[in-house]
Amino acid sequence: MSEISGVLITVRTSRQGAAMEMGKFSEDYIQEISSLSISPEDYALLNLTKDNKAILKSPFGEITVTCRPTEGPEGVFFLPLGPLANQLIGGETHGTGVPDFKEIPVTIIPA
Repeated sequence: MSEISGVLITVRTSRQGAAMEMGKFSEDYIQEISSLSISPEDYALLNLTKDNKAILKSPFGEITVTCRPTEGPEGVFFLPLGPLANQLIGGETHGTGVPDFKEIPVTIIPA
């Protein structure tokens, strides 16, 4: 089984915003917030095909996501903010009251 490590960047997507208008329990919203964008090279290293699931682990938790290849650097992964992403984010705020939503060390393992 392949496994790769890198950093997670949480983002807001236009598709997420449009789906949120239908409600946070809508199928489109849930599908968007559980889709991890990774480079085509990382996608190939994981031997993933369309609709394969992967486990995304951080030091704070793990979730199941659907990976989709997207142009970008290897080892940098993008996940829309939401309840799933929150499970991967630590509670440290460095005195700001806001936790780190960027550069979270993660590992991806095909499910």
